[in-house]
Amino acid sequence: MSAEELENFETDLELQLYREYRDVAGLFQFVVETDRRFYLANSVRIDPVETRTGLYFDVELKDAWVWDVYRSARFVKHVRVMSFKDVNVEELAHADPFSVPGAAGPAAGDPTAS
Repeated sequence: MSAEELENFETDLELQLYREYRDVAGLFQFVVETDRRFYLANSVRIDPVETRTGLYFDVELKDAWVWDVYRSARFVKHVRVMSFKDVNVEELAHADPFSVPGAAGPAAGDPTAS
């Protein structure tokens, strides 16, 4: 396999992974990024732990999806991560499932609005 074929193969794997991420992101509440991995999860707990030599973060995720191109099973029930570096957690903003795209809400001062 040539270097170009290998690069194309890896690019295809990344594209497939991105498409899977896009398809499953709506199922999760949080995005969690550590120095080694990227996760989607529905439950996140982070405990800072001080030791004599420094600080690390004990991160527990439940009902998670792991961004890892080489992992065959990306859905994980329980994940535990220890990180000596930053851990970023963002809550995903999902659109209201009952809203109609492009529809405007009631006008301000509309007497029929409740």
